[in-house]
Amino acid sequence: MKTSWMGFRSPFADGIQRFLAHKRALGRRFDSEEKTLRLFDRYLVEQKVGTASQVTPRLIEAFLASRPLRRPRSYNLHLCTVRRLFDWLVAQGFLDRSPVEARPHRKTSQRIPFIFDLPAAQGLLKTARSLEDNSKAPMRGRTYHAIFAILYGLGLRVGEVCRLSISDVDLERRLLVIRETKFYKSRLVPFGPRMDELVREHLDAKSQRMGNPSPQAPLFSFTRRGEIHPCTVSQTFRQLVPRLGLHVRPGCSPPRLHDLRHSFAVGTLLRWYRSGVDPGAGLLRLATFLGHVDVTSTAVYLTITAELFQEANRRFEAFARHVVAEGPLP
Repeated sequence: MKTSWMGFRSPFADGIQRFLAHKRALGRRFDSEEKTLRLFDRYLVEQKVGTASQVTPRLIEAFLASRPLRRPRSYNLHLCTVRRLFDWLVAQGFLDRSPVEARPHRKTSQRIPFIFDLPAAQGLLKTARSLEDNSKAPMRGRTYHAIFAILYGLGLRVGEVCRLSISDVDLERRLLVIRETKFYKSRLVPFGPRMDELVREHLDAKSQRMGNPSPQAPLFSFTRRGEIHPCTVSQTFRQLVPRLGLHVRPGCSPPRLHDLRHSFAVGTLLRWYRSGVDPGAGLLRLATFLGHVDVTSTAVYLTITAELFQEANRRFEAFARHVVAEGPLP
């Protein structure tokens, strides 16, 4: 049984709240980090820590060891968050020194995402559309079909899709308004005629089922109580994956919901290669479309697939033939 959140209660409660407020004032959402600090605060309370002097390097290491962290990345996230907290407390003069001495775990391997090609994506959408309604989820198949289509077709984050309201859909200009996303930045995401048709069909079905909803109502919801939670979408995705018969190549991780965003980025790059667009010149546009603050973040999504490598090789061969034909430089 889950316990309700009662607020920060350790000796560092005020410092944690100030730290979070500071980070969010800088434009950071810091949601995952807050969850870590909640766990840390609760651990201090459970260990009956009453003063700052009781927080030692050994206690920090005991907290990290108490969490079921199977991957180095998860361990390092917890460690980094706690380290940042204490570094900030020292910088603000609340502490003389940081008690964090633990070292990050070495990452033994980088996760290789599963890239959905068009047939795999079509299989996912078809399977999602076949989902049957139930008492808690009317229009279940239609709703998940639309959600997965937007995730794959526009590369949005699942949280961005779930937070969309009806007023965020501009059918006249074919735009989605993505408000206060990961870095508290809003952006406009254009879509084409096929996505326009899909969104219109969803809105028409929603109106027929629930009447005329208000502009502030969630675009994707099963009841009038609120939007679909991103974790629910992720859980449904995991339930559908075994039914798709996907071939996961050696070294590649099993499909995750976020891989649809990776697939959009790779698919965009592949289309650029095939149509003669310079990928380097378009990378900034792709970063803006995805809501990244710089192209470095976008590069993480550009997994090299066999098709992408083949198209890049063709581009280079065409360039090389031209250089050879021109002859050596004088």
